[in-house]
Amino acid sequence: MKLVVATANPDKAAEIRAVLADAGVDVELVPRPDDVPEVDETGATLEDNARLKAVALCEATGLPAVADDTGLAVDALGGAPGVSSARYAGEDVTYADNVAKLLRELADVDEPARTARFTTVALARWPDGREVAAIGDVEGVITTEPRGEEGFGYDPVFVPLEGGGRTFAEMAPDEKHRVSHRGRAFRTLADGLKVVEALERS
Repeated sequence: MKLVVATANPDKAAEIRAVLADAGVDVELVPRPDDVPEVDETGATLEDNARLKAVALCEATGLPAVADDTGLAVDALGGAPGVSSARYAGEDVTYADNVAKLLRELADVDEPARTARFTTVALARWPDGREVAAIGDVEGVITTEPRGEEGFGYDPVFVPLEGGGRTFAEMAPDEKHRVSHRGRAFRTLADGLKVVEALERS
């Protein structure tokens, strides 16, 4: 099975490859062609955005595609940044810009109330319209300052409940994949891909 990876984010692409490989899926992941532009994430939900990206790659390449979208929902902020997590501090911002804005917004929130959850929707799409989708969640809290050098995005300020008090950025990649939202979503997606693979061989 060959799938074009919709994301041009090398950090996300590396995580997707690692999780699917660990899940034992016999799939070749093809980088998004350089001449295919970024897809505007105009969807109202994470699933909408994942589908927009996967459909665009299918149409551009004629190949099946895999895409995902991730949101961080902070309870004290009414679920923000949510579907706008990657653009929380504006367009064309850095990871550090988004983290800095989040910490400013939570500056007056006590630690017990800094609860949050990460959600990833992973979606594989075929040119004929078939889809396999999966969701992964992880509960946690937002720290008061960044900690750790691993990962990307909001990883330095997110402590998963199963993390032993460490942020994602303080974990080795394989440790993070075992408990992370993206790891859970793509392991579930892997099960669906195995079913599709079996049907295509039968």
